[in-house]
Amino acid sequence: MEQLLKLLFGAAVEAALPQKLMQGFLPGLPRGRTIAVGGGKSAALMAQTFEEHWQGDVTGLVITRYGHRVPTQKIRVVEASHPLPDEQGVASTREIFNLISDLSAEDLVICLLSGGGSALLTLPPAVLTLKDLIEVNTQLLRSGATIREINVVRKHLSLSSGGRLAAAAYPAFVHSLIISDVPGDDLCAIASGPTVGDSITFLDALKIIERYKIVLSSRVRDYLEQNLNPVISSTDPRLENTVNHLIATPQLSLEAAARLAQSYGYQTLILGDSLQGEAREVGIVHAGIVQQIVRHHQPVAPPCVVFSGGETSVTLGKTGKGGRNTEFLLSLAIALEGLAGVYAIACDTDGIDGSENNAGAWITPHTLQRAQDLGLDSRAYLDEHDSYSFFALLESLVITGPTLTNVNDFRAVLVTQG
Repeated sequence: MEQLLKLLFGAAVEAALPQKLMQGFLPGLPRGRTIAVGGGKSAALMAQTFEEHWQGDVTGLVITRYGHRVPTQKIRVVEASHPLPDEQGVASTREIFNLISDLSAEDLVICLLSGGGSALLTLPPAVLTLKDLIEVNTQLLRSGATIREINVVRKHLSLSSGGRLAAAAYPAFVHSLIISDVPGDDLCAIASGPTVGDSITFLDALKIIERYKIVLSSRVRDYLEQNLNPVISSTDPRLENTVNHLIATPQLSLEAAARLAQSYGYQTLILGDSLQGEAREVGIVHAGIVQQIVRHHQPVAPPCVVFSGGETSVTLGKTGKGGRNTEFLLSLAIALEGLAGVYAIACDTDGIDGSENNAGAWITPHTLQRAQDLGLDSRAYLDEHDSYSFFALLESLVITGPTLTNVNDFRAVLVTQG
């Protein structure tokens, strides 16, 4: 069962790799120059894939996370920090803007975007510092705010998001190829929408700041309240030459995994590709659905696999080692109480769950008993947000290394009997 779960996760990741998807979304050759830019955990692999399929000349620069570089011939790859920005990312973003600042209507900008782009492709305004951005982002990431809410604030503190990259490239034609890692595939939210206009305002950002009790320095608060950095409107004429293409989405990956499960004789149920909420609460809800399947064969009869995607949150108080996928799994295991015939995997499709070295983990009906035999208090580990340590001690972590794509979280619960 463990092997099957890992195969399902592998199918989800493979379905989101740019090598399988990009060729069908390429534009025609321009009369002028082609410049490729972008940012995200998949940006380097996207750049490599673009070079392989592009029939014309190209130059450019993309920013990816440390450890995510792949070889390229013409498009330079720079590694920077994620999920918090660093000087390398800021300097490289500034260089990208220099590359696209003097283009004509005959030039083409290929923008390669994927999850992680908000931190990697970032440029604080002159009156703020990188430290300001790091302080705000650190609080937001620990607050339990959704990725959509986090990116609303980020857009107002960076000069590279909210349509500003496309506006800077005008009048060149901007052709964006995007891998979605956000619930609902909202183009405005993926990498904070560098090539997508938006209607949010500084008031929306301030509401989120207040909702999650984010502490701002007087400098950052004054900047937001003065509305010195409004996002680009979707009706702005500088975006008229911009098109955005989703080339990979969480739903496509869930469907690929479901097809594989069906080939093994399992019925499948996709609960949704955009589930959100506290990871431990989502685990409890999944447990309730599984119990209904086991007892009543509803909404699907076993043997079956229940899939879901999206991005949960973890509101940190005490801070152990863990990520949202391992926290989901530990909560699920506790709620299932060793229910026979139930196995599950939960992983981030980028290969990194939180800040540790694992993509996620897996559980069996014996997980809690094995923990008890080792003297581990499952609930204490959950309360400490230390799910990584829990599954490491059980040798149940899934470690893949960077997958070089990112369509967010993947969850599969396998029910073998009812």
